Amino acid sequence: MTVSAAPNSIRRTPGARVSVAPMMAWTTPAQRYFMRRITRDALLYTEMVTTGALIHGDTARLLAFNADEHPVALQLGGSEPGDMAHCAALAEAAGYDEVNINVGCPSDRVQNGAFGACLMAEPARVADCVAAMKARVAIPVTVKTRIGIDNQDSYAFLQTFAAAVRAAGADHLTVHARKAWLSGLSPKENREVPPLDYDRVHRLAAEFAGWPIGLNGGVTTLESAAAQLEHVDSVMIGREAYRNPYVMADVDRRLFGRDATAPTRAEIVAGMRDYIGRHLAAGGALKDVTRHMLGLYHGRPGGRAWRRVLSEEGHRPEADLSVVDRALARVEPEFEEAPA
Repeated sequence: MTVSAAPNSIRRTPGARVSVAPMMAWTTPAQRYFMRRITRDALLYTEMVTTGALIHGDTARLLAFNADEHPVALQLGGSEPGDMAHCAALAEAAGYDEVNINVGCPSDRVQNGAFGACLMAEPARVADCVAAMKARVAIPVTVKTRIGIDNQDSYAFLQTFAAAVRAAGADHLTVHARKAWLSGLSPKENREVPPLDYDRVHRLAAEFAGWPIGLNGGVTTLESAAAQLEHVDSVMIGREAYRNPYVMADVDRRLFGRDATAPTRAEIVAGMRDYIGRHLAAGGALKDVTRHMLGLYHGRPGGRAWRRVLSEEGHRPEADLSVVDRALARVEPEFEEAPA
C-alpha cells in the first residue's frame, strides 16, 4: 500500500536532489568552501554537532560558515526534544538552510550519548524530536538513518521508523542502505562490512510516495547517482566526494540541469586562493585547508606529486600559498580540460 504525505507537508532544501554526506572531521567549513568551488547546486552538510556542544560550548564557532556555502545544512546529534528544538532554532538564526537529525552514526561516542544509530530503536523519541523542532523553525527538518541496527533489520522495522518520523512532520528522510552493528564493528567497518540493500530503500520510497526519501551508501559516480534517482528522490555521496572531489564537477549540469561547464581543476585551485589567504592571515595553518584538497587530482598524471607536496609541506608552520603553487606545478596541465 502506498502511503502519501499530508498536503502541504513537504518542503525541500535547495540542492537536496544530490548532496555531499556529513562526515565527522571531514566536512568542515574549509571543505565545504572547497566543495562549493566544484558544485554550486549540491547540498552540503556540516559535521555532526551535538546539542550539548552547541548549548554549552562555543556556539558561534560551531555554527560559523561562509555565505558561499549555501545551500548548507547543519547536522545535529541529540535525543532530548527540548534541546533539539533549541539547537534547531540556533541553526535557523545562523542562516542554515536545513537541520538534520543524525540517526545513523554507530560509534561508541554517540551511543554513550544516546543518539545516532541507536535511536532507530526509539522511533517515538525521534518523532518527538522532529515534532519539537518543527514547532520552532521554518526551515526543513530532516532525518538521516540506516536500514536497521544489529538484528533489528527487517523491512518492517525500517517501515515503522519511517512512518513515525513522517507522521511527526519530517521533511525528508535519507537512508544509508546498510544496517549498523552497534557492537563488534568499528565506525569504519560499519561503512564497509554490512552489505548494501538498495532494494529496501527503493521499496520504502515507493511505499511512501510523495514524501521525499533519499539514498546514501556506495554511490561513487554520477552515473550511479542518476540510476538511483530513478527510484528515490535524492542521492547522498559521501566518501567518494571526499576521496575524489572532482567526481562532483559535472553534477550541476548532469543532475540539476544547469547550463554550466564543469570547472577545471586549475580553476578550482584558483578559486581557493583568497580563502587560503584569509585563513592564513587569521592565524590558521595551511594544512587546515589543503588537507581537503589532496584528492583533487586523484587518478590524474601528477596527482601523487600534488598530494605529496601538500602533505609533506603543508603542515610546516611557515607554509603558505607558495606550497600550493609548487604542488600545482607538478601536475600535467594537458589533463585540465574535462571532468573524469
